[in-house]
Amino acid sequence: MIVLPAVRWLLFAVLTLPALTVCCPAVAQEVAGVTVTPHRISSQMRYRRPATPELGARVELVLRNSTDTPLTIRRDDPWTFDGRTPAQLLETQDWSWHEAPEVWQEDTVQLPPQTLTVVHFNGRSDAWGAETTHTVQPGAAAKPLEFPLARPAVWLQDVTFLAVDDTGRLKPGSVTANQIVVHLRREAAATAPCRIAALRLWLPVDGGSQRVFHLTKTVSASDLQSFPQSGELLSSAGFVAACGELPRRNCLVEVQLAEPAGGLQSLWASLKIRPESFDISGGWIQGDINGRSALTIDEYRRTLARMHINAGQIEEVSGFTDNPELYQRTPFKRFNRLGDLARYDRDELLPTIHAVEFIGEPQYGGGRPVPPQEVHKLLAPYRDSRLHTSVTLSEERTWRYYAGLSDHPHYDAYRVIAPAADAWTQYDRWGGKSIRWGAPLETIGEMTRSLRELNRPRAIAYWSQGAHDGWGGFFSPRRGSPTADELRSQAWHALSARITSLYWFNLSLKSLLKYPDLITPITRVNREIRLLDELLLRSTAFHYEAVPAGERPDWEISVLAASDAALLIVNDVGYTIDDRTNTFSFQRRQETWTFPRPPWLSQQAAIFRVDADGAHDVTASIGEQLKISDEVLVAGIYVVSDNPGLRQQLQDKLQLLLAHENSMKIDPGIQESDLQLLRDAAK
Repeated sequence: MIVLPAVRWLLFAVLTLPALTVCCPAVAQEVAGVTVTPHRISSQMRYRRPATPELGARVELVLRNSTDTPLTIRRDDPWTFDGRTPAQLLETQDWSWHEAPEVWQEDTVQLPPQTLTVVHFNGRSDAWGAETTHTVQPGAAAKPLEFPLARPAVWLQDVTFLAVDDTGRLKPGSVTANQIVVHLRREAAATAPCRIAALRLWLPVDGGSQRVFHLTKTVSASDLQSFPQSGELLSSAGFVAACGELPRRNCLVEVQLAEPAGGLQSLWASLKIRPESFDISGGWIQGDINGRSALTIDEYRRTLARMHINAGQIEEVSGFTDNPELYQRTPFKRFNRLGDLARYDRDELLPTIHAVEFIGEPQYGGGRPVPPQEVHKLLAPYRDSRLHTSVTLSEERTWRYYAGLSDHPHYDAYRVIAPAADAWTQYDRWGGKSIRWGAPLETIGEMTRSLRELNRPRAIAYWSQGAHDGWGGFFSPRRGSPTADELRSQAWHALSARITSLYWFNLSLKSLLKYPDLITPITRVNREIRLLDELLLRSTAFHYEAVPAGERPDWEISVLAASDAALLIVNDVGYTIDDRTNTFSFQRRQETWTFPRPPWLSQQAAIFRVDADGAHDVTASIGEQLKISDEVLVAGIYVVSDNPGLRQQLQDKLQLLLAHENSMKIDPGIQESDLQLLRDAAK
């Protein structure tokens, strides 16, 4: 992100009278800033057709009316970029999608003095990638403005809105947010720190266009809870800001940095405000069972609730969502089209909604890929609503073209026995052995990092492979769903790369009855998420590193850092193939790992291990780096914290989670009699 000098274009309206020529006051607009998110392609993924090599960039162009007179932007007044219209740039595949004024829903937008608007586009070709320079002519009578797409040296990595109570803990079910957590990143080559100077929030006014942003709140550095406390940014830093009540609207977040040589630099992000929560979806949980929805079956609902599932691919389910008493007993957030905005965009229903999602997998589109601009058109009616949108992406090879289209993008990719976009036989992973039934589990982490970086600072989610009755078959070389270890590995590869919601595919009643041995493993992963969800939401992906043993994969280590704590995660990638069962085999292994210490955490911080059974002592030391020695099966999760009460808080939370599970009075993953209840209900 860079701040440009005051580059201005002038629009002159001239009135010619018989005896007098009068010039109206000049109106001008300037480029306030440009956010550039360069495209990237993974070098680890393998496809039948290689990815095309061009690398564009996702761009947010922030414009300011810098005069004392209003400026009217008309949809039918053509804007051009390097002399071409957005439609022409789509046709030549220089862009993949855009949100220039010609696709705005408003016929006219009036920009008052000193207010901002933002134009989005996603460059597809190298000509619109980082380190290129362009012009925009905002209307036929306007003068072109030059703007560079500089490769960012510093950027907003994560911006998370939260609703918290007076103690600072998350407040579930809130309609509005009142806190912002911001993480900043700077490229490693920086030698002199810059300093966080202020947070500025730009919001639409009540009843006004959500294309027009007014400076609403400024929080100076002295009122920010910065980490490190000095507010200095060398490679990574951030802050927590109390902001009062924030409505669910589109906004511009501006973070001002004081440069080492003097002067201010602004970083920008265009986002929709909503209090974030870590939701866990069960997928298509309303499936038909003998002519009725599975969600009308009490034993099934209680099983899902016991597994800490709180969302699903549902909208309205007769006999469930229309029964308030039943719904409140086992609530599941809606995750569907939600096209009736008059119904769903209401205070009483917003807490029951995870996101809008109805386009499926646009990269495939049932055989015809849905172009990104068409996806934009489908999502446009939701832009000014208070509902968040999401899009399912599936193929890392091309999903950069869809970057930035939705508020909360997610992807699906399953690593054993399921249909997949990548070519599993092309992975040289197991000593030259080629297999068709599985792919490297660690590619989940690789894809998560790719999607995260293409859409930063927005949150992302992942469809994780669970129990599903539709994979495999009579001639399948192995079981038709993952083993407990394969399941846990895939989930924690995504979690360690920082997702803020997880969707299991697919916990239908039929799937749970076909693979009841996965009910408890999924419950345990979900319990770990619930234990750590506040830390996951407040964190950033601070560090990732592959630690091989010679040329063989061995371990991957990740650090998710928050203001007063961090998660240290190790994923075992030294697993082998069990030739008898055609499954991936994990062993308990003892190892010592070294992690970088987030500089704002002290050398007196406490370190402990966390799993579904709570917090445990671990052999560890802390200095400039963190060292942990432990025995791990599949994944190890550790917490380092300056908060002396955090360990007890997690233990207390564990008891609440266990009490919730017990309150459902069913445990089909352990009790055969309860499993039989589910079987009987399905009949």
